This record gives sequence, structure tokens and C-alpha cells, in this order.
Amino acid sequence: MRDTRIHMRFAPLALAIGLAVLSVGADPAVAGFTVCNKSAHPAKVALGRFDGRQWGSQGWWSIGPDSCTQLIAKPLDARYYYLYATDSAAGTWDGSKNFCTGQGTFTIVGRRACAARGFDRKGFFEVDTGQNPDWTQNLSD
Repeated sequence: MRDTRIHMRFAPLALAIGLAVLSVGADPAVAGFTVCNKSAHPAKVALGRFDGRQWGSQGWWSIGPDSCTQLIAKPLDARYYYLYATDSAAGTWDGSKNFCTGQGTFTIVGRRACAARGFDRKGFFEVDTGQNPDWTQNLSD
């Protein structure tokens, strides 16, 4: 009986020491915006956002089935972000917020007059991160 009490008394201390040792060797999580493709098809993804000064969009990220890609690799500084994605077959993830998109890799400043500037216009869906510095958005069938 006495041994049990000794072990129980020291168990919280041993747990705290073990957790401290594990956390010293762990890499800190990188905050940012990640998209995970939970569908059965590869997806191409574009991101729209307001950077504090101006609206813009960028893309395309290719994300394979059951894979994730980080689109922003720093703590998020806005509440709302916008996504458009297509699986190049029959599926799209879209919405009512228009942004410009381009062919191949693109970074576009502004959201208006897409066609007049040689870009396509796509409807992006809104992602409310709730002011979290880190967000993962899933795309699924």
C-alpha cells in the first residue's frame, strides 16, 4: 500500500517532467492557411484576400487527393479569406465573391474588370477563420 502512494504522489511530477522534455525537442507549429483535399480527384486552388491595403488573388496550387498544402505560411492577419477550387472534371468549390484568376501561376492585384485586364472572373467562397492565426479548410466531395 505504501508503494502505491509514493508512485501516485510522484506521478504528476513525472508527467510534468516528461511533457517538458518532449516539448523542448518539438518544432513549433507554423501558423497559416492550409487547404486539405479530401476528395478523390486532384484539385487546383486559388486564394483571394484583402491584405490590409488592397484586394488580390493568387493561385494555382495543385493539391492531390488526401493531401494538404499550406497557402499562407505565417499567422493569419484577417478574419475572412476566399477560395475557389476545381477538380478539372465536374466539380468546383465556388461562391459569390468575385475575384480574378489567371492561367498558370498568378498573383493579381484588384478584383474588378477581370476580363478587361485579360483575366478570368471566378466566384470564390468565403472562409471565416474567426480571427484564428491558423486555419485548415477541407475540400470534400
